[in-house]
Amino acid sequence: MKNIFPLLLLLFFAGCKDTPKAIDKTFFSQEKARVLQKAEEYIDLNPITVTATISERSNGGIHDFYSEGDYWWPDPENPEASYIRKDGMTNPDNFTAHREAMIRLSQISGALASAYLVSGDEKYVKALLPHLKAWFIDEATLMNPNLLYGQAIMGRVTGRGIGIIDTIHLMEVAKAIAAIEKSKAAPESDIKTVKLWFASYLDWFFTHEYGIAERDNGNNHSVCWALQASVFANLIGNEDVTAYTRHMFKTVLLPEQMAENGSFPLELERTKPYGYSLFTLDAMTAIAQELSTPDDNLFTFRTPEGKGIEKGLAFLYPFVKDKSTWPYKEDVMFWEEWPVKHSSFLFGGLALQNEAYLDLWKSLDADYDTPEVVRNMPIRYPLLWVK
Repeated sequence: MKNIFPLLLLLFFAGCKDTPKAIDKTFFSQEKARVLQKAEEYIDLNPITVTATISERSNGGIHDFYSEGDYWWPDPENPEASYIRKDGMTNPDNFTAHREAMIRLSQISGALASAYLVSGDEKYVKALLPHLKAWFIDEATLMNPNLLYGQAIMGRVTGRGIGIIDTIHLMEVAKAIAAIEKSKAAPESDIKTVKLWFASYLDWFFTHEYGIAERDNGNNHSVCWALQASVFANLIGNEDVTAYTRHMFKTVLLPEQMAENGSFPLELERTKPYGYSLFTLDAMTAIAQELSTPDDNLFTFRTPEGKGIEKGLAFLYPFVKDKSTWPYKEDVMFWEEWPVKHSSFLFGGLALQNEAYLDLWKSLDADYDTPEVVRNMPIRYPLLWVK
């Protein structure tokens, strides 16, 4: 039997009396055309994992993911000394090969799994499986399920909890696995082994001192910790973690990171306030998309002070629609590259029945390729997220 997900999507949208007309006419058709095109670009690519490139600066082994802090540079007054921080200024000489390989995996996984959902053609599943096996099963090429060496800083640390944000690019891999797991082309044993990898990573993520530090870091890092935990927990069916992150969203993330006007003060203080605000809203909205239930809608939830996703969307909407009205300082780098096709306005538009948000999402560019933008846009295939 062919995958019936496309039919179910259309029936769902058609059956929602209060759903804006733009949803079934544009969202599904626009995404279907895009993902099928992307899938054809990726269908014949060979896997590339962390074992393909080794950095001599890494303290880890061949199977360990390694990256370096983006905003850390050699000290011009003492080149042999420890690196110094320049917030917002990305050092192009830092090691990024493992992150690039993970982003590539995410792009391939998202496109192929989405193409399978809209077409039912198992050729896309067959094309995805070698990548999943290479990253999570094959002993010669797999990645160890931890991030002990993420965002290292030369002369200072061999890894940091902050590095965990790099695995936001595994979220759509997890989503892709969930999308294909019932396919006849996906061996049950392989899916089980891949899920065990994610279970092991989530356990490390939840208990290691780096994971705890990232959870409590504040700003977008804590948001992305909670989002990743939610996605990985949903993949493996860990309801304790989903309950934990849902509680964290309500009692920690919104109260501590959102102002009463819907802005994110911790991001506005940075040297890239516009880009970081967009990034954080995308992540916050994705948590609501991932964890909302019929009995607990996080899109309409508000703290006692009135903070919630509705306010966050309302705050940023005018500045995405017309960036020239942004009243704060411009980002020190990549100011011209934003905004792009931010999932926050799609998910928010669908959940809140807001056609203005959907119209804005439709108008934004989905074909961005600037590495900095790609790095900060982990949600590229929203069909994988729609329930």
